[in-house]
Amino acid sequence: MTTETQINNLVMYKFLAELRSGKIEGLFISTLEHIKNLYGKNLYFGEILGKHSEIEFELEESDIYIVTEDQEYIARTIEIFKGYSISGYNPFDYMLLYENNEDEY
Repeated sequence: MTTETQINNLVMYKFLAELRSGKIEGLFISTLEHIKNLYGKNLYFGEILGKHSEIEFELEESDIYIVTEDQEYIARTIEIFKGYSISGYNPFDYMLLYENNEDEY
């Protein structure tokens, strides 16, 4: 459930993970609180950088950058894109569901 306080504290972020085999990028909107909870989580992207690439890593603060905190701009962007994922990869969509059991995804 989204509250008025959460809506007024949205931030547009750029996700950029530079890996040996390439980079993964995305532009999305979230709250600072949600981003802080995402740090340290394992993300699993599968073979997005080619066959047998199996991309999985722990998200670090250096992988996320603030683009803007302008609430009017963010509200308009959400209206235009009909959601919080703008382009590329949103790390929230790739969190491992079973972090404690490596055999299950």
